[in-house]
Amino acid sequence: MTADPASPFLDALETRPAEAREGALMARLPDLIAHAVAQAPGWRNRLAGVDPQAISSRRALAQLPVLRKSDLKALQDEDPPFGGLTTVPPGRMSRLFMSPGPIFEPEAAGDDPWRAARGLWAAGVRPGQVLQNCFGYHLTPGAWMVDAAARRIGCAVIPAGIGQTEQQIDLMRRYRPDAYVGTPSFLRIIIEKARELGVELTLKNALLGAEALPPSLRQWFLEQGLTRVLQSYGTADVGSIAYESTAMDGMILDEDLILEIVRPGTGEPLPDGEIGEVVVTSFNRSYPLIRFSTGDLSAVMAGPSPCGRTNVRIKGWLGRADQTTKVRGMFVHPGQVAEIVKRHPSVKRARLVITGEMANDQMTLRVETAGGERDDALPRALADTIRDVTKLRGEVEVVASGSLPNDGKVIEDARKYD
Repeated sequence: MTADPASPFLDALETRPAEAREGALMARLPDLIAHAVAQAPGWRNRLAGVDPQAISSRRALAQLPVLRKSDLKALQDEDPPFGGLTTVPPGRMSRLFMSPGPIFEPEAAGDDPWRAARGLWAAGVRPGQVLQNCFGYHLTPGAWMVDAAARRIGCAVIPAGIGQTEQQIDLMRRYRPDAYVGTPSFLRIIIEKARELGVELTLKNALLGAEALPPSLRQWFLEQGLTRVLQSYGTADVGSIAYESTAMDGMILDEDLILEIVRPGTGEPLPDGEIGEVVVTSFNRSYPLIRFSTGDLSAVMAGPSPCGRTNVRIKGWLGRADQTTKVRGMFVHPGQVAEIVKRHPSVKRARLVITGEMANDQMTLRVETAGGERDDALPRALADTIRDVTKLRGEVEVVASGSLPNDGKVIEDARKYD
């Protein structure tokens, strides 16, 4: 690790012009796809007929299929352990994990394979410090992401894991860690227990993940003596995706990913600012993930971060994208709403609202039209399409342009359950 400890940035990549970053990513993309197709039978099957050299722009990338968690599990069941999506055999990986589902994840060999060092650095972690790692070390990769990143930076790691609060506080009293990484809820438990035991903690920085961090809780941590409390966002499949900086103004995308925000249930990219499904392409040579949906909702923020980092910013975790729900005994999927809209070009936005009480469901498709024009035949045509696509009856309501919420929902379950 050669970064300057006095610098707020891990390296110069974080502050390069946005155009230079975009050009570099697009230049790397054809080689990534060629490598995946040549070395991984699962990708060869998924991308059959694709010319890798033609995938050198976001528009071309958007034509490729989205890989969702449900797809991943089915592929892994058919072709254990990784669905034919890895380019090296399991024995050439560093570690092999299993997350709930079950979903199986490999850790590539090499330095900081989950790319978590940028988030740690932004949180104030520096060479020579001691880091208390309170993510779980058992079977799932979260703790190991942090562990590898801390070693890259040059830190000592206390592999504390979760639980055994009093023992953890004893470790902290003796090792005097500078930083904590883990969930916000467990950090609060540790601080409150330390106060009860009369132990003064040395923690100054915290990088928190896997749970929401309300502003009030962040402020509480700062009032307890921490000087920097930031969040990270990642998944067990991809690793680190984005992280907060001291600006605390959105989360900054990792340098080794391509991010798309797509309309839930589709592969259609949305304009910046629109809330949709987080889809990433990862340049992991051993386990390439091309247009992988995390299943989470977020949105791209305008402009670079005030901290000086120039990569894309997202609003963080805004909910789950899978809004599949059951209506009158039948599942309705976001992809079906997208198909309905696709058949009616004058419809620009739509939201399927489920109301009523259980066993007495009512379905209403609320739509915005291009320019807000009125088409008296549209509601009847849409109702016919709803029935054709979902096999269910539904009402149609044309609403004013801009009146549908920008929250990523295409299906809203507004039924009463009590």
